[in-house]
Amino acid sequence: MGYIKRVLGNRELRKKIIFVLFILLIYRLLAHVPIPGPDPAATKSFLDNVFKTNSVLSFLDVFSGGGMSRFSVVMMSLGPYVTASIMIQLLTMVIPKLEALSKEGEQGRKKINQYSRILTVPIALIEGYSMIRLLQSIASKGGQNFLGHLSVYQWVVMLVSITAGTILLMWLGELITEKGIGNGISIIIFAGIISRVPTTVGQTVQKMFVGQFNPQELIKIGIFLALALIVVAFIVFITEAQRKVPISYAKKVRGAKLYGGIDTYLPVKLNMAGVIPIIFAAAFMNIPTIIGFLSTAKTTWIADSAKYIQTTFAPNTNPYAVLLFLLVFGFTFFSTFLYFKPHDVAENIQKQGGFIPGIRPGTQTEKYLTYLINRVTLWGAIFLSFISILPFVVKPFTGDVNLTIGGTGLLIVVGVAIEVKNQIDAQLVIRNYEEF
Repeated sequence: MGYIKRVLGNRELRKKIIFVLFILLIYRLLAHVPIPGPDPAATKSFLDNVFKTNSVLSFLDVFSGGGMSRFSVVMMSLGPYVTASIMIQLLTMVIPKLEALSKEGEQGRKKINQYSRILTVPIALIEGYSMIRLLQSIASKGGQNFLGHLSVYQWVVMLVSITAGTILLMWLGELITEKGIGNGISIIIFAGIISRVPTTVGQTVQKMFVGQFNPQELIKIGIFLALALIVVAFIVFITEAQRKVPISYAKKVRGAKLYGGIDTYLPVKLNMAGVIPIIFAAAFMNIPTIIGFLSTAKTTWIADSAKYIQTTFAPNTNPYAVLLFLLVFGFTFFSTFLYFKPHDVAENIQKQGGFIPGIRPGTQTEKYLTYLINRVTLWGAIFLSFISILPFVVKPFTGDVNLTIGGTGLLIVVGVAIEVKNQIDAQLVIRNYEEF
């Protein structure tokens, strides 16, 4: 209670929290705004049946905050923006001009972000079209005519609405980052995931009271809750774990004063990339589902290939788990070296007159930091990859009760919560210094 009072007692911090909650309220309202054109009642009836029986779509719906099952204007959520960011970051590593731009500080970062925003528009159009075609193909297999025969005008209206919804969410996320607390994109994804929790918990409790669960199912739920608590504690422990690299600063005489001679340390976190690798991997894992609409293509080999990819990499299959593990593992290293560049860190330490005891400044420090980051990130990558496939590991013990949340969603929720708490703590520390 004392911590909450300190937070609410900080006027600036209170305003930021209220602002974030207001933006999230707008996001949840947008999730209920239907795409103009289709008959809302008929669409809802069809989607309710589809998302209850199709585990693939149900899995994707978790990350859209229910927007996909409601056929709302934010049905694609921030997936297109995440995909665009990944593509721009990959291009930054291979295009010299973009790499030089990334080193120009705040101005360069703003230009790269602008490129990501521009690229989001065509990606949102493509992903929105693919998702609608996927729903149409599922309906046709069941003998239904979902959305009927759409005219060009209707297609344009729907795709523009979906794209506008994604762009609006992107803007809201940037507002949170600028005027609120934490990373706005991560917070919106976080809100989308936990939006399903109250409904799921309520339905489970209701079934327990009316006696719809047999003793065996109750045991599975108990095992799931126990595992969830253990996993949350483990995530917090790993997220906060860090390797402290000692840094010493030589003494300098300037005029009649002596400067330096301070011993400090460089914190190297075990999970430096945070939840970004999970979000990147989840965006890539949507591709097999999105290209499912090609299964109705007239060209035989295209239709067969789309069916094979969609079936092989469905979210409840072992190949999906293996590919997700490998993607998270690779993206962890990729994201870590995007945020922590040994060459730049070694150069900054040398410029400030610092050195790592036993390591020569400059090239030797850079090599040592690269070696250290590789070793630390290896364990962080294994941890993130294991968490991402956790549902497949615990499925024999809990059945399907955990698949609606999953290790990926749990890691994002816990990671974002820790990030927000750390920023709140930083704001409180600043307030204390100002008062002093």
